[in-house]
Amino acid sequence: MMVPVRCFTCGNVVGEHWEEFKARTREAEEPEDPEKVLDELGVERHCCRRMLVSHKDLVDIVAPYQ
Repeated sequence: MMVPVRCFTCGNVVGEHWEEFKARTREAEEPEDPEKVLDELGVERHCCRRMLVSHKDLVDIVAPYQ
């Protein structure tokens, strides 16, 4: 789960791409190039790309109990 779900700058929804982006660039055995993944996901705006590339999941650290 990505928090926030929307881009701070333009308001576009970026949270819907987070799981696939994370799986392909950070959790894969052979991580793909983030630029290529964002192109394939259709994320074109620089501000939205920045949101995905720089995001760090803290939900599990901040709220470990579900």
